[in-house]
Amino acid sequence: MNDLAIGLDSANGGHLYEQIYDYMKREIRKGKLLCGERLPSTRSLAEYLQVSRSTVDLAYGQLLSEGYIEARPCRGYYVCRIDDLFAMKELPEQTVMSQAEEEEVFPYDFSPHSVELGSFPFGTWKKITKNTLIDDRKEMFALGHPQGDPELRNTISRYLHASRGVNCTPEQIIIGAGNDYLLMLLEKILGKKYTAAVENPTYKRAYRILQSFSYDVKTIGMDLSGMRVDELECSGAELAYVMPSHQFPTGIVMPIGRRLELLRWAAEKEERYLIEDDYDSEFRYRGKPIPSLQASDTAGKVIYIGTFSKAIAPAIRISYMVLPERLLAEYRKHCTFFSSTVSRIDQSVLNEFIRDGAFERHLNKMRKIYKNRHDCLVTACRNMLHHVKISGENAGLHLLLHYQGERSEQELIRLAAQRGVKIYGMSDAYIGNLPESRKPTLILGYAGLSEERIEEGIRRLSDCI
Repeated sequence: MNDLAIGLDSANGGHLYEQIYDYMKREIRKGKLLCGERLPSTRSLAEYLQVSRSTVDLAYGQLLSEGYIEARPCRGYYVCRIDDLFAMKELPEQTVMSQAEEEEVFPYDFSPHSVELGSFPFGTWKKITKNTLIDDRKEMFALGHPQGDPELRNTISRYLHASRGVNCTPEQIIIGAGNDYLLMLLEKILGKKYTAAVENPTYKRAYRILQSFSYDVKTIGMDLSGMRVDELECSGAELAYVMPSHQFPTGIVMPIGRRLELLRWAAEKEERYLIEDDYDSEFRYRGKPIPSLQASDTAGKVIYIGTFSKAIAPAIRISYMVLPERLLAEYRKHCTFFSSTVSRIDQSVLNEFIRDGAFERHLNKMRKIYKNRHDCLVTACRNMLHHVKISGENAGLHLLLHYQGERSEQELIRLAAQRGVKIYGMSDAYIGNLPESRKPTLILGYAGLSEERIEEGIRRLSDCI
């Protein structure tokens, strides 16, 4: 990149390296220096600013230690990805923003929703996209099938059967731009106001979507096997939203006995259904992959929902829903006027990405990366085992730390934030009052952090425990 236009003032009382550091940190926070952007070398910037190279080295060193930039061997310095950093709004010239009012940045953000984007196969995706558009394929710009292109639905049905044991035809699949859309479409397909049940704690976004349908949403307690079927029976619910392969946020993998109990509950009445959210089943670190709940369904009671957001990238925004035959008939009767929400070009690119083996190669690569980061996080946390217990570490992209000390969950979050570490409390995933006996529990995601930053983040967190 070009040399930075930094105005240095040797008369203002501050060290020159601090002025360089402050300027670059501010530009990164504002988003004017973008993630992955290459910075000038220390030599070229020193020559441009007419300062000593050691002055620039000091500024870069401070930015490096705080996680704003990273050094790549033989390549130079690059701007790091900073999660949850939003561009600062411009203020009137007479308004001065204090440091306390600035958007807080966490160089060590253990978000359970982050994924590793640096390993995305950009070259392969670009090549497939180019090949998709290289011919005069006018049909790519026409309105496609409302359920999604048949070729992609066929590819997804084959993939789901091979990887998750899902039994379905391409005709049962609906493709949509994210799970939010598919859940909203499902409300139209079901066609009546349901009493719905969700696990507690749960994925709050799904809970809020169900509430937005004017459904009467009940919360059902959990034990070590997942949603309690005895409580579900007493709730009067007709629809249950579950995550059996890796429950969020507890990480529980539902055993076959509990799965059969849920299927029996659903089969007892015609209007009962189970929504299976299989959001990150591709990543499992101990034992064989767990088949989907839908794979055990012989009565047509499971509505299966999955996404490529975790496995590929959030911006792909392609999810899919597998409808039981009875609900497929209702969809065809009442909902085919809804157009597909995913571009046919994107569908074509994804279809070739999966069909030609690039997706499987990418998954295998990401499993290795996430396994290494998972092991790094577990090893780092073992230094705190006299204060914490670990659970939910066998699958997915996060684990739980159950704190055994005297500090509250909010106090731990506050102390960690003072050290540049962002952690998440499980209390935010509960609906209603928290269980009285519950110990403070932290959710730590690791997909978006390098192993070095995981180790440093946990080292800083251990100072708070």
